[in-house]
Amino acid sequence: MVGVARDGAEVVKLAGEKTPNVILMDIVMPQLDGIEATREIKKISPACAVLPLTAFDDERYILGLLEAGAAGYLLKSASAAEIVEAVRAVHAGESVMHPTATARLLARALRHPSEEPRPKTEIPLTDREMEILRLAAKGMGNKEIADKLSLTVPTVKAHLVNIFNKIGVGSRTEAVLQALRHGWVKLENVAAEV
Repeated sequence: MVGVARDGAEVVKLAGEKTPNVILMDIVMPQLDGIEATREIKKISPACAVLPLTAFDDERYILGLLEAGAAGYLLKSASAAEIVEAVRAVHAGESVMHPTATARLLARALRHPSEEPRPKTEIPLTDREMEILRLAAKGMGNKEIADKLSLTVPTVKAHLVNIFNKIGVGSRTEAVLQALRHGWVKLENVAAEV
């Protein structure tokens, strides 16, 4: 552990000074809430994985945090072992979502599909990277992707790092959101496998 912050402004300041790999973040904080703090942290340190740990499971908070660049979402009801596992997972580029949060997010997305067609932009990824991103979007972990594509786990991790670097994100969750925004992956394909 490299630091502890009392409020959102301090966590942003410490993130710039200490350049941590992972930040465990609350949502409700003085001066700057967790959503805005996450957004600021991702501007100054895109590779930092921000993992919210909060009592709130409202879909507005979930969406706000994910859109700000959070690597997932955990509820404070998670056990100590689950929190440690989640920190390790987001550090490795995995996405971590509490099942309740995932269910609420997908239910909302399916209830309120975007009415605007998403602009389909040129995909800066190789075919193999897109294949891995699509499988990650379906909720598959590195080992599952490796098994499905007959690759090694380190190879999958290397592809994910390349994906993150090419599209300017720091986590699997951000990569999937970016793919959805640009129309590289369709929401129905993500929801069908979760």
